Amino acid sequence: MDFTLNEEQRDFQQTLRRFVDREIVPVASEWERTGRYPTEIVEHLKQLGLFGLTTPEEYGGLALDMVSFTLVYEEIARGWMGIAGILGSHGLSAWMIAKHGTQEQKDRFLPKLATGEWRTGVGLTEPGAGTDLQGIATTAVRDGDHYVVNGTKTWITNARHADVLPVLVKTDPKAEPRHRGMSLLLVDTSSEGFEVSRDLGKLGYKGTESCEISLVDVRVPVGDLLGGVEGLGMKQALSGLEIGRLNIAGRSVGVAQAAYDAALKYAGEREAFGHPIAEFQAIALKLAEMATQLQAARLLTYWAASQADAGKRVDAESGMAKVFASETALTLSLESMRIHGGYGYSTEFVVERLYRDAPLMAIGEGTNDVLRTVIAKSLVSGATVVG
Repeated sequence: MDFTLNEEQRDFQQTLRRFVDREIVPVASEWERTGRYPTEIVEHLKQLGLFGLTTPEEYGGLALDMVSFTLVYEEIARGWMGIAGILGSHGLSAWMIAKHGTQEQKDRFLPKLATGEWRTGVGLTEPGAGTDLQGIATTAVRDGDHYVVNGTKTWITNARHADVLPVLVKTDPKAEPRHRGMSLLLVDTSSEGFEVSRDLGKLGYKGTESCEISLVDVRVPVGDLLGGVEGLGMKQALSGLEIGRLNIAGRSVGVAQAAYDAALKYAGEREAFGHPIAEFQAIALKLAEMATQLQAARLLTYWAASQADAGKRVDAESGMAKVFASETALTLSLESMRIHGGYGYSTEFVVERLYRDAPLMAIGEGTNDVLRTVIAKSLVSGATVVG
């Protein structure tokens, strides 16, 4: 039993850490406050090859193992969670194309996505359908050698920068069960009728945009049906979300680490009654509990990722990691704020941003309450065994 990263993973982690400390940490808070899009950081991500995280090597990608995959999101979210979002949606889309796409689709899309020359995201959520994806209303009607798509998608990351966007649609609205009538179409965002209708205001998760998009009689070639077979869209999307939860767990660990680091540093520097506040038992116990939860979240995340690397389905494992790590990020960001006292509420310190960023991870890629039911079903069925 080995709980350590291998040499290649450690070197990769150190490269990421140096990049984050040099390029992201110094500008994150100011750029977030001013609403500045992180163009320069995105260019550096391209240079590091990070847009090819999930793309096979034959298409120019890094084809990272899942532990290294989570390290990327941990380290980048430690600096600025919004940057991790730019990579997250792109990587999820590229992974679905690599896993489910036809050979022609892989050849056409993956080389450009791997370098970041083309950008992408994922169009799943709708104003009336989030967790219940089977409730989507967007339709795609076959018309000769095209589908005609109509509908609205919301909370779409990278919407304003995407060149191609996988969009979940109903190709057969009357199918029962409903998921058999759902498909993913690779939509060219320059198509007539495709419009980014508005940007959504957010509590946190800034740096990247989250948008609502409308599709009005958008014509999509039949050849851009992901995998070339109708009715597989729900299955394809859920397989992507399975690894997406490792992404969210990694981000959560990164936010939790930043919150802990800030608390430990502040507690060692801030004095009260002639002593650093870290010497007071109430603060010391908080720090001990924070460190324990942080390390537990990290190890659970790496374990889930290692199970994926072993070729296993990780619905329950990635769900466990995502639930525990995101709850840890919520707890540690609040505890760090409490240790900072009034300064924790100030925009001059990083803690208030971490406190605003953390809640997204408890919601994204499946709410924690829904994921608990997924975990429970896997346990009851015997698919997942603990102990």
